[in-house]
Amino acid sequence: MRIFVAGASGALGSRLVPQLIQAGHDVIGTHHSPVSADRLRALGAKPVMLDLLDSRAVREAVLENEPDAIMHQATALANAKFSRNLDKALAKTNELRTKGTDALLAAAQEAGTRRFVAQSAAAYARYARQGGPIKSEDDPLADPPANMQQSFAAMDYVENAVAGFGGIVLRYGVFYGAANDASIEPVRKRQFPIVGDGGGIWSWIHLDDAAAATALALEYEGPAIFNVVDDEPAPVREWLPVLAKALGAKPPRRVPAWVGRLLAGEAVVVMSTEARGASNTKAKRELGWTLRHPSWRTGFAATYSALSLAEPRKRAPAARTSHSPR
Repeated sequence: MRIFVAGASGALGSRLVPQLIQAGHDVIGTHHSPVSADRLRALGAKPVMLDLLDSRAVREAVLENEPDAIMHQATALANAKFSRNLDKALAKTNELRTKGTDALLAAAQEAGTRRFVAQSAAAYARYARQGGPIKSEDDPLADPPANMQQSFAAMDYVENAVAGFGGIVLRYGVFYGAANDASIEPVRKRQFPIVGDGGGIWSWIHLDDAAAATALALEYEGPAIFNVVDDEPAPVREWLPVLAKALGAKPPRRVPAWVGRLLAGEAVVVMSTEARGASNTKAKRELGWTLRHPSWRTGFAATYSALSLAEPRKRAPAARTSHSPR
């Protein structure tokens, strides 16, 4: 197929593109910078510089390339500055999930493109925080915690719009596997504590496994929703010390829930203490998906030890002499 990948130069997109090309597809990938264009060419894709919030430009790009399928993987998380107000941090991503989705779907409709795959999330305490600890795609979603109303609404929007079009929605877990994963520096600096009892259950997914599931979803007849997560949803108090060890960091601190609420906000406390995990049973069964990293327990160590080996060694500072520049 001829596939239009929005967000092709991102953390997930850059892993998805090679898998699509290896499967024999032609890929058109959107990007924002000349450096990204070079990277996409090196991967074998046709780069297209595009602002997904410019509906006219989206229409022209899609009609010009006449794709058989569109994959919406565009986010603005790479340089997001997270704070107490997660809606503020996710504002651009929320726009991409609403206005960007509308632009791509309208262009797909006009171009006669019937296959559409889009990114959503099983993370962020998305499932209702009651009942059992692990949720399927058929379980109810949660009411948003404070300062995440806009973000939850944006995820609901993309899911309803894409399902209404007959497409596939992928609810990803928390990504890991990149050298710039958002969790790395906070964990290394002990700025990511276990809040309260640490009982909030998170579902993780390695970026390579997420890309593999996404490529398989291209062949599935929609509408459908899949959780794309690993085999072992686990509470924060279990996975966070393992992540710290994998990164060579000291064990995480512990803080009471009221301190976490004061410093980080209600949404972080909810995710840390009440979140429910997600099941990948449907995705494995219906997509024929297998994982290279079925659990974060082994995935963290394998991923971050490899990253640390790839980092250049810091040179010891030269002894200062009278000739040393100041």
